[in-house]
Amino acid sequence: MSITGKRLRPPGRGPVRRFGIGLLAATAVAAVTLAGSGQATASASAGTAAARPAAAQPAAVQPAAVPAAPSGFTTTWSDDFNGAANTGLNTDTWRYDAGAGWTFGTGEIETMTNSTANVYQDGSGHLVLKALHTGTDPAANWTSGRVETQADGFGAQPGGVVRMQASIQQPNVTTANGAGYWPAFWMLGSPLRVGVPWPGSGEVDILEDINGRSSVFGTLHCGVGSGGPCNETSGVGSGERACSGCQTGYHTYAVEVDRSTSPEQIRWYLDGANYFTLNSNQVDAAAWANAVDHSFYIIFDLAIGGGFPAAFGGGPNAATVSGGQMNIDYVAVYNKSPDHGANIAKGKPTTSSSNESATFPASNATDGDITTRWSSGFSDPQWLQVDLGQNYNLNHATLTWEAAAASAYQLQTSTDGSNWTTVYTNNNSPADIQDTNLSATARYVRVYATARSSQYGDSLYELALFGSPSSGGGDPGGGPTTLLSQGKTATASSSENGSFTAPMAVDGNTGTRWSSTFSDPQWLQVDLGASHTISQVVLNWEAAAGKSYQIQTSPNGTTWTTVYSTTTGTGGIQTIPVTGSGRYVRMNGTARTTQYGYSLWEFQVYGS
Repeated sequence: MSITGKRLRPPGRGPVRRFGIGLLAATAVAAVTLAGSGQATASASAGTAAARPAAAQPAAVQPAAVPAAPSGFTTTWSDDFNGAANTGLNTDTWRYDAGAGWTFGTGEIETMTNSTANVYQDGSGHLVLKALHTGTDPAANWTSGRVETQADGFGAQPGGVVRMQASIQQPNVTTANGAGYWPAFWMLGSPLRVGVPWPGSGEVDILEDINGRSSVFGTLHCGVGSGGPCNETSGVGSGERACSGCQTGYHTYAVEVDRSTSPEQIRWYLDGANYFTLNSNQVDAAAWANAVDHSFYIIFDLAIGGGFPAAFGGGPNAATVSGGQMNIDYVAVYNKSPDHGANIAKGKPTTSSSNESATFPASNATDGDITTRWSSGFSDPQWLQVDLGQNYNLNHATLTWEAAAASAYQLQTSTDGSNWTTVYTNNNSPADIQDTNLSATARYVRVYATARSSQYGDSLYELALFGSPSSGGGDPGGGPTTLLSQGKTATASSSENGSFTAPMAVDGNTGTRWSSTFSDPQWLQVDLGASHTISQVVLNWEAAAGKSYQIQTSPNGTTWTTVYSTTTGTGGIQTIPVTGSGRYVRMNGTARTTQYGYSLWEFQVYGS
């Protein structure tokens, strides 16, 4: 199978085509009994689509729920395809790989579309990919469907295991009427999306079958485009294995990439039974690492014709039926990760130097969801920072990058958000899943990226941190502290316009901001909802900052007490220890650093 290379973001990331796949020589066929093999090919000529016979389809099947994670695993992501009948897919989750089949480099002849005639949810909990033919020439005028996940962060951590699994009914055709059908469920290495060429970027075929043979092939592609450590374009794999009833019913196909064992392994499963295992020492070490030790994305497609079907007799021909369906009941990703304890970064306030857009805010990198991500502007350097709320004795960090990763970065820690210590440096980012031990005590942790692996920004699915609370507490005075202001009601003396309102300074998103009109004085205040002891205020200024301002507290929003004052503000991120209490906290600006207004990306109030 192959990839069109359309990026999640932004427009203009060009197509990446792959050449050759799973083209196993006919001499490699395993000695198995195949349903329908040896049957004579029908000689009747094909008619129009209306007259042409359609592939047999089963009665409606009650969909199965996505299974619970296997023992020792957790569910990372799944889709149960519960959309209404004849609806397309959620394009926040999936993308259509539309285009002419010949452009995929595999010789297939269909045109992949985003039409619900070819790709749809059936209203009964299934995704359907349907191949349709019109006209009288069996080698032309086919349409079908091919989809892939938007997310490409599915992989095994060092020392962990990932399992990709789906319940699928192959097209209900036989060798007599299914010549040319090529259903597949597979995963491609995320580096392919930023231009690392196939097959070096890696491909794992979980299910392939051709020509209605009631079979399954499992294959790894790696190395170079011809020959090499994975014997391309054939790849290294199981060869053909019997798959009894796979055309007429749902069966479970899965792969586990196991990085917890030595040598590492890829294991293929049919209905829970391990039918093939490939060890890393059976392949060149560098080729294995480049192809396997990173994240992947998932693809389903139903191709027609091409090199793989041709190696087993060819097709389509005059007897090949129109309307064959590949039905997917569910797809799931499960992970078994080393036990470092609870992820203390999950859900904590997170800020960044920039965001590509409002779709990719800093908070996405600490939400525990591997399908959401932070993405920076397209320049160096960039940073992402999480406030743990108090000091922790940190012992471990895991970073899951999107394909557009940082190729050089440091992990930095701080107890005050201003003074930083580098505790880990990665100068080559050999994979998009980075895992390291740490030894530091800090409240703030920052990923400081100095170089990118692509022309795009630094893009991070998840930053996970592990450790235990430090007895030193969280604020400079040693007491516990919590971010109190985020999401609370904020008001201001003025706003430059409707795009820069007061609530934008307390929304946790450093891609939005409050900006005042261009005069002095101006103020921004937040209502904490109840009286609190205030220990710290963090001002994340835009370039238009305050030179002279006070931090003030109030019990009622009317009577104010100044707890901090400066006439030498320089902008940037200013972390200010304070002592005071109140329900309301405000920044009262009396002089600006520019001719513009006062402008804050974030106004953060901490306390207890």
